[in-house]
Amino acid sequence: MRRGVILFAALLALGLLALWAGGGFTALRLWALAGSREVQQQMAGAVRGIATGAPGALAGLLAVCFAYGFFHAAGPGHGKMLIGSYGMARRVSLIRLAALALVSSLAQATVAVVLVYALMVGLGWARTQIEGVTETVLAPVSHAMILGIGLWLVWRGVAHWRGQAHPHHDHHHSHGPDCGCGHAHGPTPEQVAQISGWRDAAALVAGIALRPCSGALFLLVLSWQMGIAAAGVAGVYAMGFGTATVTVAVAASAYFLREGAFEGLSGGRLARAVPMIEIAVGLVVAIVSGGLLISAL
Repeated sequence: MRRGVILFAALLALGLLALWAGGGFTALRLWALAGSREVQQQMAGAVRGIATGAPGALAGLLAVCFAYGFFHAAGPGHGKMLIGSYGMARRVSLIRLAALALVSSLAQATVAVVLVYALMVGLGWARTQIEGVTETVLAPVSHAMILGIGLWLVWRGVAHWRGQAHPHHDHHHSHGPDCGCGHAHGPTPEQVAQISGWRDAAALVAGIALRPCSGALFLLVLSWQMGIAAAGVAGVYAMGFGTATVTVAVAASAYFLREGAFEGLSGGRLARAVPMIEIAVGLVVAIVSGGLLISAL
């Protein structure tokens, strides 16, 4: 099992490096954008089919929306970055990390539904106005929240690292993870393996969900105008499940990369490695989200 995890992590890391070196990420982005545009056209046709009572149109719409969610998530986006970065920085179980990825995708769909019906039905806004507030208000707020998560990871990593140094006293004896001297020398492997609680999960989900995708807004407005609002809501959640296929895959990749890096480390070595990874990943998240925030303002 141990050798298998290390081998899988090494192959995954080499594959990502080869993809980046060969310009594969650019090609992937262009492929995802082209797929999203094509699927959005099919989405409009499926909505018209439902409105005219065409048989099987609802099933077709859900399938198209699932595909749109997949293509949308396969392209550039902050959700994958945040889930993957958190999975690398914090030693969370695979099940919990995958659950966070799924919940964040469905929460993004929920935000789209609430936003559209609150602004369109409640205030009478048009689709262009809704998309405008999404880009000018929600996008910067989302980037700012993700920036805060990155800085928080850096702060927590520094705090853990400083806690290992324990400069608060000066005595000369050797320390082990269970030396019995009465103070902690960094997190134990058991403590490192635990997610910090609902605050971690809430911050991650909120940072991802606050910016709904334009395809979801388009579908909700169009389906409302054509009198098939329920089909539009169902389609948006199908998009969420399509997005989750990618984010869960990213979560699993981050998990295996992290576990492969941590294999062979235990006790003090593991305790020293964890805060360094937290600091490095937090800096990456902060720099990327900070740049996105500046460009969105």
